[in-house]
Amino acid sequence: KKNLEEAIVRVNKLIEKAKDILSTTELSVSEIAYLLGFEYPQSFSKLFKSKTNLTPSEYRQSCN
Repeated sequence: KKNLEEAIVRVNKLIEKAKDILSTTELSVSEIAYLLGFEYPQSFSKLFKSKTNLTPSEYRQSCN
């Protein structure tokens, strides 16, 4: 149970970091995925969408 809670906290921090990078840089989604430690950008995009209901690109557009 503790491990699950820690994993959830880690994922939420990762998503917050991704939002910050998406809204403040011009890095591509792939570059951000690699920066955050994802081997495959699709995995990052799927996780991001599952947590925010937006793709990383849609989130970036919503910030502008």
